[in-house]
Amino acid sequence: MVDTLILILFVFSGAAAGWLGEDLLPEQLLLQVDDPERLRTLLALGGSGFGLTAGLLFQQLRRRLMAQVRSMPTDLLISRAVGLILGLLVANLLLAPILLLPLPWEIIFVKPLAAVLSNVFFGVLGYNLAEVHGRTLLRLFNPTSAEALLVAEGVLQPASAKILDTSVIIDGRIRGLLESGLLEGQVIVAQCVIDELQALADSSNADKRGKGRRGLKLLTELRESYGRRIVVNSTRYEGKGVDDKLQKLAADTGGTLLTADYNLAQVAQLQELRVMNLSELVIALRPEVQPGDELQLKIARDGKEADQGVGYLDDGTMVVVEGARGRIGERLPVIITGALQNPTGRMVFARLDGTPEVPAAAASASDEKPPGRRRRSAKPAAGANPDAANPR
Repeated sequence: MVDTLILILFVFSGAAAGWLGEDLLPEQLLLQVDDPERLRTLLALGGSGFGLTAGLLFQQLRRRLMAQVRSMPTDLLISRAVGLILGLLVANLLLAPILLLPLPWEIIFVKPLAAVLSNVFFGVLGYNLAEVHGRTLLRLFNPTSAEALLVAEGVLQPASAKILDTSVIIDGRIRGLLESGLLEGQVIVAQCVIDELQALADSSNADKRGKGRRGLKLLTELRESYGRRIVVNSTRYEGKGVDDKLQKLAADTGGTLLTADYNLAQVAQLQELRVMNLSELVIALRPEVQPGDELQLKIARDGKEADQGVGYLDDGTMVVVEGARGRIGERLPVIITGALQNPTGRMVFARLDGTPEVPAAAASASDEKPPGRRRRSAKPAAGANPDAANPR
């Protein structure tokens, strides 16, 4: 709605300028015109076209400025605004004598030209000076702010807002990330995500209905626990789906998109948006095991090959243990012998402590597959498809 009003304003302003601009044309040119009304109409049409072009450019500039303002730290925003105001003030003080000079009609255009150039020059100069030295001036009013000092020196980066995708809400691990303090800044929940959760909660499918209700309950609990840190963005963006709307929200706010959807993360990276893939985060944080490490592992089931048992690490990684067949439910000492990365995830191979290592064990067990639905999709690092947590 605002963009439409801006375009209408610029078009009408351009048309009015063209209509009234006939009086500014030279008299010799006006004497050669047979139809002054037609000339006024042509000038108005030309002015409206120019106004439309200027309005479109102003819209793009406005969107960029709003995106910067939303993601900009408050102290930097204040210092830049003060610098711009001071620059415009200096420009108009220096411009006053020029505007009072009696100039001939032939060079009267010098006054508006000087006004435009001086305001642009001193405005940009004040803005740039405030960007470089504005925070130093603000520290004079608050010298005890160590955080402001670190941010000004570039040592400390301001925290960006985290925009939640539906997948990480249903996944449930966002609660653990917040409680552990790994996520900084505000947490933004888009209105389109809430609408999708509500649609899932009202679904006739029991599985989808459970996911939707679990997600809405989690958001309610997070809002009660963290208060104003959880922000609901009620802006309704236009787009084909929730993913498209979340990308527009991330672009406008400069926030970091938090998702467990592999495809959404890849598309956001292609559009040069900040994105944090929860599945990749879990993989990066999982403990690394090396050949020769000794572990206490609980055997969960028998393996496909003879004399094999299968257990799981704390992060859900499957471990194939030689010599553990038939010992389901026992917690046994094992020694890691190797690991294998396959399309379904990572598999670790081990043998019981005290048994000789069999070099061919890893080769014979390479066809072992993890159970299809034995573990919840909340552990994508265990080898689950990174799209499993995405309800769409």
